[in-house]
Amino acid sequence: MKFAIVQFPGSNCDHDAYHAARHVLGQQAEFVWHKDTDLRGADAVVLPGGFSYGDYLRTGAIARFSPVMGRIREFADDGGPVIGICNGFQVLLEAGFLEGALLRNRRLKFLCRHVRVRVEETDTPFSCGAAAGQVLRLPIAHGEGSYHAAPETVDALEANRQVVFRYCDAEGAATDGANPNGSLRGIAGVCNRRRNVVGLMPHPERACESALGSEDGRVVLESVVAAMAAPGAA
Repeated sequence: MKFAIVQFPGSNCDHDAYHAARHVLGQQAEFVWHKDTDLRGADAVVLPGGFSYGDYLRTGAIARFSPVMGRIREFADDGGPVIGICNGFQVLLEAGFLEGALLRNRRLKFLCRHVRVRVEETDTPFSCGAAAGQVLRLPIAHGEGSYHAAPETVDALEANRQVVFRYCDAEGAATDGANPNGSLRGIAGVCNRRRNVVGLMPHPERACESALGSEDGRVVLESVVAAMAAPGAA
């Protein structure tokens, strides 16, 4: 299959995503510049981490207007799998692909370390290869990663099973101490109602090789490869 790795001015995890897709998973991958409107036959789209447009105004606020986002909207509306990682998650929220917002971390400090997340739902293209309740050790690197939304929105996300990843401890308990940034209900990643668009703050592409301290991120990217290879996949 083929991954489209979107590059915005200020992206800095685009090459990490490319390496994971191309050299770790052995799949095709191609960079797509933010001014392009051609996804070049991609089967899945990755909005990588970084600081698009220097995080001016708000994280992801300017990137939402990039020409490529209109094409990604069409791709997602047709059922294509899209994942936004860290800054990519912020862009998806600003562009209205997903509900909620990401605010400053509760201690107002940039966090760069490994955390653990629990897989809550396994019926998205980016979690179908995991087991429900599986604990993944993934790195984070963000200053604005605290997920917030109106109480009724969070209730609806929970009711619709749109919370895909939740911060937890090594035993899988979603404790406040395991929540690195103050996200409501420990939410680390969500999906849209159609379940083909997923956003998460931790970096699975930075946890695909043992030399990086964890290979747990492979399950996220390998999931979409398996999903696209399944009978009936687009």
